[in-house]
Amino acid sequence: MMEKISYNELPDGLMQVMRQVEAYINGSGLDRKLLELLRMRVSQINSCAYCMDMHYKEAIHAGETPLRLISVSAWRETPYYSPKEQAVLAFAETLTRMREEEHSDHIHEDLLKYFSKQEIAYLSLAVAQINSWNRLMRSFGSVPGNYKVGQH
Repeated sequence: MMEKISYNELPDGLMQVMRQVEAYINGSGLDRKLLELLRMRVSQINSCAYCMDMHYKEAIHAGETPLRLISVSAWRETPYYSPKEQAVLAFAETLTRMREEEHSDHIHEDLLKYFSKQEIAYLSLAVAQINSWNRLMRSFGSVPGNYKVGQH
């Protein structure tokens, strides 16, 4: 596996802009473990090995358990995700897959039980952001396995 576009070949400011959005999301007040669970699930859907490596390590660092991380792709089949987490995971999956024939009017229903509209806006941005990261890392050919927490 080889990088297609290396870090030093990126346009000036690209990573800075992406990191600014990431800092904005991380400063939103949303639970860090919940955000990492969301990021892990979306990265699985998008088959982004680099991001799965990163968010597995970030989630463990934030106090998440390996069992919950390896099971997140089958979250509906397990007893150990709270209804709040289930609502976030369902929302993240819906926004990530966004089929043109599927109506999205219902996607806030479960979230509104646990989150304000402002928090749902932050969650929406978090889903959009990890989808952007997944697509960038897959396009660039970023090699998974070497990520260290606190590296970026």
